[in-house]
Amino acid sequence: MSDLLCKHEVYQVVGAALEVYNTLGAGFLEAVCQEAMEIELGSRGIPFEPQKEFLIAYKAQSLKKTYTADLVAFRKVIVELKALDCLSGKEQSQAINYLKASGMEVGLLINFGNPSKLKWQRLILSRKRVLPEEG
Repeated sequence: MSDLLCKHEVYQVVGAALEVYNTLGAGFLEAVCQEAMEIELGSRGIPFEPQKEFLIAYKAQSLKKTYTADLVAFRKVIVELKALDCLSGKEQSQAINYLKASGMEVGLLINFGNPSKLKWQRLILSRKRVLPEEG
């Protein structure tokens, strides 16, 4: 079996998210979780860019509309943060669109809103399909 793409990077980001969740708990707005994640990633020395903007191309032409991902970690992992009771296909589609727009292959969809535990999903964008892996 081949190694997972960005295995160590994903592990580090999820570890930071677990720390934020265990410290804050559920119920905070996404903006609070975003700020806490930025602090936690910084304290762990994890390189990241907050609110990273991506151009969207249509037939090799850039559109005026852009996508803004919550975080990009290690310059290769899109991190989309949510604070919802449960995730739906809408949130997964949003993260997949960020992967398509960025040209990156690995995304993390992290939900801080579930009262029982942190929910996260690892998304891999291959040329043929999207492969979700949940944790």
